[in-house]
This record gives sequence, structure tokens and C-alpha cells, in this order.
Amino acid sequence: MTSRFSTLQNRDARPQRAAETMPVAHHAVVIPTNRKALPAKPDAAPAKNANKVLDARVRIHRLLLEEINLVALERLPKDEMRRQVHDFVSEKTKQERMAINTVELDALVDDIVDEMVGLGPLEPLLKDPDINDILINGHQNCFVEKRGKLTPVHIPFKDEAHLLRIINKIVAAVGRRVDESQPMVDARMLDGSRFNAAIRPVAVDGPLVSIRKFSKNKLGLHKLVEFGAITQNMAEVLAAAVHARKTTIISGGTGTGKTTMLNALSAFIPEDERLITIEDAAELQLQQPHVARMETRPANIEGHGELKQRDLVKNALRMRPDRVILGECRGEEAFDMLQAMNTGHEGSMATIHANTPRDAISRLEQMLGMTGMPMTVQSIRSQIASALDLIVQLTRLSDGKRKVTSVAEVTGMEGDVIQMQEIFRFVRTGMEADGKILGHYEATGIRPRFLEDLRAMGIEFPGRYFEPGRPQE
Repeated sequence: MTSRFSTLQNRDARPQRAAETMPVAHHAVVIPTNRKALPAKPDAAPAKNANKVLDARVRIHRLLLEEINLVALERLPKDEMRRQVHDFVSEKTKQERMAINTVELDALVDDIVDEMVGLGPLEPLLKDPDINDILINGHQNCFVEKRGKLTPVHIPFKDEAHLLRIINKIVAAVGRRVDESQPMVDARMLDGSRFNAAIRPVAVDGPLVSIRKFSKNKLGLHKLVEFGAITQNMAEVLAAAVHARKTTIISGGTGTGKTTMLNALSAFIPEDERLITIEDAAELQLQQPHVARMETRPANIEGHGELKQRDLVKNALRMRPDRVILGECRGEEAFDMLQAMNTGHEGSMATIHANTPRDAISRLEQMLGMTGMPMTVQSIRSQIASALDLIVQLTRLSDGKRKVTSVAEVTGMEGDVIQMQEIFRFVRTGMEADGKILGHYEATGIRPRFLEDLRAMGIEFPGRYFEPGRPQE
């Protein structure tokens, strides 16, 4: 094979920055078939002990606030701060005659340091590399996602006010606010994780928090191949298409790994191009040297100063971009995005919420209708057909695995209908007793039209990549 993917693949292994994870369930989860199979309720004794430790932590923390100069303490290096807090806590536990051993004392010190300079009870979860999502439905009802499955956990918030303090600490660090007049907030945490919160009166049963964590090690396309989220052949074709400036939409539901796939594919954009990214909360971590990042802004307390994605897309087109990368296309900005794709910014990329490639096209049509422009259905579809080249569909299966389930090429218009042809697809063949989905990838037998453009660039693929019914490697 004379494909350049082997050369491109080396770029995929460059040092990476933090990005959203695309977890894959390595171990299937057994689904209980009756109520007896459910886990037994925890004993009351551990809960009482946990409450005692929590009360002790809150009480000692209050004493620390009263007796220590926190401003001076927070200026110290973390190791020195921890030593001084350890001495203080050790003294206070002796004064209050607390029955506490060395391990419990160290854990108490860690909790108090996290409360002072970190995010309190959330810190252990944020440090756990196996956790992908943290979901809080009120201070007593918390869940985490590991390998695509939700699991209840105990996060020791003292009360609702304690959780609210943590929320305010997160949003204040990025210049956002949340209160009764603006009870919802969407923000980017300092480590790049996505944060969303809703408080009363919108949240009826207490604050609702969703945190989508970023892995310290970005998942490149070669890693997604190892995890089985995509095959080597499919990855080579997609990487070459991105390199050749084929406009690509990544479609999928919530939590299917759209941003991860966008990051992975963006590694194959040539480094001599100027990229501009536009997002609600900046998540993309592109590795090219010439990247300009822009982020939307909500209105202030007077209702002024809001910057929408459409405003940023319009401004981006005045900034001499080679490609525009839209984190998520969800509204009227779709019109300006398609205009950019049609007027010299080929190879631009975006993600969209949809269940199939055809649904993604329908959603784009609806978004164009939201602009209020006097356009006929045929002109709208013509804009879409001329702008897009590829749609990559992602799905999270019932066993928690994320997979590319379809790669489709947009080929143009026939009458009033946008024509598409599927190139690769994932075929489900069954389900094991433990709930694991069985299936394989195959080509449909259709050779994509953009192969001619790739051939002109010296990139060729063997015919076996596109043989119908042949399982993909």
C-alpha cells in the first residue's frame, strides 16, 4: 500500500494535552435478572462512622478558619501547607479526645486541604482516572460513570450549602456566576473538564451538577483502534480524508465520544494551516502550532454582553482561517458555518447531536430554518450537499462501549433529496449472556468519490479496504 497514513500515524503519537476521554468497557457488566441479585443495602454502622468523621472534619475546619491566617497559609507551597494543617489537626484531635488513628488523621488532613485549596469531596473523584463523569442530583444522591456504566457513590457533602459553596468556587474561578437570577451555568473547569450546574428554583430537589472529566492522556486515533472503537482501515481512510481537506461532521448522542473523535482526527490536519475553534465551553485540545480558540459568553446580570456561537463564527471568518472547527453545531450558527465550508474553508469540522447520518442532515436543515432567512427547502439542501463531504456516526452501545457505527459520504443532490452513500458500517450480530454486544465492521462495497482527490495527492488504498461483506481489519 502506498498510503501516507503510516507517516500521518506518527503525528498521532505526539505528546498530547488533556482531552475528553472516550472510555471503552473492557469488562462486561452482568445485568441482574431479579431483585435478589441486586446489591444488599449497606450497613448502618459505616454510615454512622462516616457521619462522625464528616462532623469532625467540619468542626476542625471551622476552628482552622477562626484561628489560622488563611491568606498567609494559602501562599505557602502545598507540602508546607499540608504540614502546618497536619500539626493543627493533630493538636485539635487530641484536645477534643477524638479516637482517630494515623491513617484516619492523614485522610482528615487531606480532606481539609482539599476543602481549602481544592474542591473538597470532589477531589478524590477528579483524581480517579477510571471515572469519566460525575453526576450529582442533590447533595445526598451522587453517581459516577466508569467504563460507560453509572454507579452510585457516596460523596460526603455536609449539606446543600456545602455543595453550593463548591459550585460557586468552580464557576468563580472561570469568571461565571450562578444564583437565583441565573440558576444555570455551563463552564470549563481549570483542568479542562466540562462543568454544568443548575440550582434552585430550577433544580427542585437541590443542586444538579454534571462534570465531564478530561483524561490526562489524550486518546489518539491509534488508541481508538486498539479499543475497538474503529478499525485500522477505517482510521486510515478518515485520517487521509481530513488531511485532504474533506469537510467532516461527527454525529452522535450525548456521551458517545464526539469531541474525542474530533480531537483524534484533527491531529491529521497539516501543521501549516491556521485553525480557529469555536465552543460554548472550550474543550478541544488541538495539537497544531497555529490555533486560535474562542469561547461563547453568557449575558451579564443586566442581560447584556452575550456572545453566541453565531457571533463568533462571523468574526472567525474575518480572521483569515484555513479551517473553522465548531465544537458543537446546535442552532442558527449552522448557516454561517455552512457558508464558510462553501467559500474557501474546506476541511472545516463540527460535531452535531443525531442518531444516524440521515438524522444529522435533517437536523442541519432544521437549524438553517431557525435563522429566519427566506430560503426554500431546495436551496437549504443544496447548501448542505455542497458543503459536506463526510459524516462519521458514533454510538454508545448498551454494554457501555463507544463505536463508530457508520461512515457516510455526501455525494450531492438528486431532485430535492440529498444523496448519501455509506462506506463502512458496524453490523451487530447478537448479545452474550452478560450483555456484551457482538458484531463486526464491514465495507458496503462503495468506493468513496474522494479517492480521486486522495490519489492526486499520492495517497492510495488497496481495493480490499472497500470489498463488500469483508470484515474490516
